[in-house]
Amino acid sequence: MTPRFDLAIIGATGSVGETLVQVLDEREFPVGELHVLAGAESAGRTLSFKERNLRVAAVEGFDFSRVRLVFFAAHPSVTLAHIDKALAAGCQVIDLSGALPSTQAPRVVPEVNASVLDGLVAPYQLSSPCAPAVAVAIVLAALREQVEVRRLTVTACLAVSSRGREGVAELARQTAELLNGRPLEPRLFEQQMAFNLLAQVDAPDEQGHGVLERRVGEELKQLLALPDLPVSTTCLQAPVFFGDSISVSLQAAGPVNMEAVLAHLASSTVLEYVEPKDFPTVVGDAVGQDVPYVGRVRGGIDDPTELNLWITSDNVRKGAALNAVQLAELLIKHYL
Repeated sequence: MTPRFDLAIIGATGSVGETLVQVLDEREFPVGELHVLAGAESAGRTLSFKERNLRVAAVEGFDFSRVRLVFFAAHPSVTLAHIDKALAAGCQVIDLSGALPSTQAPRVVPEVNASVLDGLVAPYQLSSPCAPAVAVAIVLAALREQVEVRRLTVTACLAVSSRGREGVAELARQTAELLNGRPLEPRLFEQQMAFNLLAQVDAPDEQGHGVLERRVGEELKQLLALPDLPVSTTCLQAPVFFGDSISVSLQAAGPVNMEAVLAHLASSTVLEYVEPKDFPTVVGDAVGQDVPYVGRVRGGIDDPTELNLWITSDNVRKGAALNAVQLAELLIKHYL
């Protein structure tokens, strides 16, 4: 008989948390008891799981000894407030908030660097990287034998769901206001988001780089085991509800064999390759899917060592919830 695992999801009423519940159900994860937790303001709501309704409880005061595995899918401050209690209770932890340092909770994408788990001891602490890093890492890892990356440039057009439910609601509100000819007052975003493109997604530091831009670069270096790789990242906020669109340009150690690259992408089982003369979009392809989509694969105009790709991926499903569940599946299959 397959062992069952009692789990908790913190941040269960957010877009990622709700998708976690959905993915656990779809993949028939061996759940014993599932505890759905959130802030006090969300307590009492219900979420559907395995044809029954689960009542959301407040995370404050939760007894972590009741579960073996905890998903942290809320704000980083929530993770930091409760991580010690979870570990003291012997829980395995999968953090989706980015709150924990990589030395404590390594960033892992199963298709890319699952072997990292071999060097860890219980209770296991893992981090699911940010959504754009997950998508880019899967594609570049699939090309490891064809391309030795020397420099990487990433331009990520991020959906407003990267800001949670509030981002989705704000874009919907702004769109309705403008279409009905009413004056617009931005709230969550500093400027108009609807029918616009914003050049940054969070506050820049003294050098002009946002927190997420630095995070994408650092996580890609960790995932690809290339600590000295120069990575340039620009994160843009796009007026799209779900799904990230990412332009990647890399410089290889030598001339790129485009025939080998295209053949390998076409045969890969961890991504969906879109043939030339077409290209993937988040709306038409990636949203709701379990793999990133890759298209517009082309060499450089003037540089034979250049390779350019266009990647689309469901930021909430593939980039967050599914990756976290896949990590949990690895744990229970090989380590617990």
